[in-house]
Amino acid sequence: MKIRKISEYIYLIISIIATLDYLFGNNIDQRKNILLLFAIISLGMFFFRRYYRKKIQNRIK
Repeated sequence: MKIRKISEYIYLIISIIATLDYLFGNNIDQRKNILLLFAIISLGMFFFRRYYRKKIQNRIK
């Protein structure tokens, strides 16, 4: 169960790094769009995995 919690935070860290690179990086426009998409997907995966982990924890209790 601990590995699921760690994987959530890995998605959150990826999202933060991609967002910072999008905002402050010296990239071309095409790469910036890909970084923004990647940041949004990673943030969505963080909330998705967190929701289902909590749902499973409540079911076990």
